[in-house]
Amino acid sequence: MKHTKLLFFIGLVFLFGTACDGPDTSPKALVNVLLIDAPAKWDSVVVEIQGVEIDFVPNGRQGEIQKIWMPYELAKKTINLSRLVNGIALTISRREFQIGQITGVTLKLGRSHALYQGDTRFDLALPGEITDYTQDFNLDLAPGISYDLILDFDLEKSISMTQSNPLRLSYNPTFSVFTGIGRGELSGTIAPTDFKPVIYAIQGMDSVSTHTNTSGSFAFRLVPGIYTLYFDPKDNRYFADTLFNVEVKSGQRTTLDRITLTRR
Repeated sequence: MKHTKLLFFIGLVFLFGTACDGPDTSPKALVNVLLIDAPAKWDSVVVEIQGVEIDFVPNGRQGEIQKIWMPYELAKKTINLSRLVNGIALTISRREFQIGQITGVTLKLGRSHALYQGDTRFDLALPGEITDYTQDFNLDLAPGISYDLILDFDLEKSISMTQSNPLRLSYNPTFSVFTGIGRGELSGTIAPTDFKPVIYAIQGMDSVSTHTNTSGSFAFRLVPGIYTLYFDPKDNRYFADTLFNVEVKSGQRTTLDRITLTRR
């Protein structure tokens, strides 16, 4: 009889514990962290990315900041940023979040970074051996919504030439973070396609840049507004070109007529 009572008691404890530790059915949001590239004039740039750390405040816990680690899962952490063109984005990580507010994003880098010009490799040294780069960012997460958190690694601002012969470079990783919410897409094609011109989308004193893929296509994700587009051929055989008053609308894709650069 004592054994029966003991087993009954153990069963109640097991059931109670199971009920307390059951599946988490609280409402959640999905966060996808994507990487895109704002290219510079260099042929290619390879960086090492470990992942991102999100500063997160759960609902009802004002002032309590949680650090949420979202690793880049692939074994090979080096990424050729120059391949992320024409709207291509690399998924760094994704996970579910409780409902609350994201207040900051830290991009965590490794130490292997290099620039290639032709077949020549130039190592890029992180300033002061710093590997963590943080941006303030505010995003309220609502239940049942999937959010794309887009990191734009700006190579034009990250790399500067301090000496031309021999080539010496200064490297200070710079990125911005935004969501696709409310943005519009601007795309087009440039001919000829045997080189990679840089395209600048300019609004006031600000600009972002990209270049074409092997088919001559390019794409931007931009805040709605009126832009000037400047096409730098990076090739002395061709003239630069400019398009004025290009409108980008929220949630819409604007496709430009084919742009043909003029030979000198």
